[in-house]
Amino acid sequence: MKEQTKLSFFDRHLSIWVVLCMAVGTLVGKCLPAVPAALGRLEVAHISLPMAFLIWLMIFPMMLKVDFASIRNVGREPRGLFVTWGVNWIVKPFTMFAVAWFFFHVAFRPWIPANLAGDYLAGAVLLGAAPCTAMVFVWSQLTKGDAAYTVVQVATNDLIIIFAFAPIVKLLLGVGGVAVPWGTLLSSVVLFVVVPLTLGVVVRRTVVRRYGETFFRERFLPKFSPLTMGGLLATLILVFTFQGCVILDSPLHIALIAVPLVVQTFLVFFLTWAICRRLALPREIMAPAAMIGASNFFELSVAVAVSLFGTSSPVALATVVGVLVEVPVMLILVNILNHGKHR
Repeated sequence: MKEQTKLSFFDRHLSIWVVLCMAVGTLVGKCLPAVPAALGRLEVAHISLPMAFLIWLMIFPMMLKVDFASIRNVGREPRGLFVTWGVNWIVKPFTMFAVAWFFFHVAFRPWIPANLAGDYLAGAVLLGAAPCTAMVFVWSQLTKGDAAYTVVQVATNDLIIIFAFAPIVKLLLGVGGVAVPWGTLLSSVVLFVVVPLTLGVVVRRTVVRRYGETFFRERFLPKFSPLTMGGLLATLILVFTFQGCVILDSPLHIALIAVPLVVQTFLVFFLTWAICRRLALPREIMAPAAMIGASNFFELSVAVAVSLFGTSSPVALATVVGVLVEVPVMLILVNILNHGKHR
């Protein structure tokens, strides 16, 4: 019998839970201002301890899914990997910058002040420079992608993140007029990528060696899924607790931030799809390549935004809007792939 893969009820309605968390956090920030004030004092080296804990809950379970042993299969169909790497690291960050700059500084100038336009642009850049790591496994399954090949794509992308994310962010934020200290940016990458990735590799290898791959995949890994989603939603409540007054004063900004993020998602998706079709890549390789290019590692983007600019910053708000639009837009793209001519 053919296994049917689908999103869980919780994942399928992620945007609803995000909106509810936004509402709860906003109300807490507006009605109980002592709460964000108290949480704001729990810092070490300008890093919010509650936020760091919640972000680790989000990121660590994702790193457990990355199987670096799969990299030995890198030569199986190298063209698909070259497309993935090229789109995610040579094209996507720069198209995100261009699209976001146009909307925030030109198209939406009557509604977004110049200072906020720069901050929203910074949030968009953080999203564009972090290719998807976890949800892409779901998107690949929903589009009947090659699961083993998807693992190779994700594993190699995660290695590239360690070295390429910080320089690209530094370059684009500098062009956008946003100053970012190298030390803070690099420490964010170490704290939220290198450390959890290393820990994930160690835990994965230890469990697999002791209990086997089947136990790890079917019994051990599923126990961490609630942690990821719980950490994400609690992080959103915390972020919007600090953002309450800003949101109530400018609710239109949420919709305006979403526009370039959605445009960028469709742009990169169709660009990747076109390249893969031009190269006559098999559909099961083309599908995950297009979905990885279209989606973002929004958990990392939120983490770095909070670490660099603070929980109450407009930059953090922009990355959180990325969480809001991700699932519904990606489900539309899944539909396009499943009903397209490239079969």
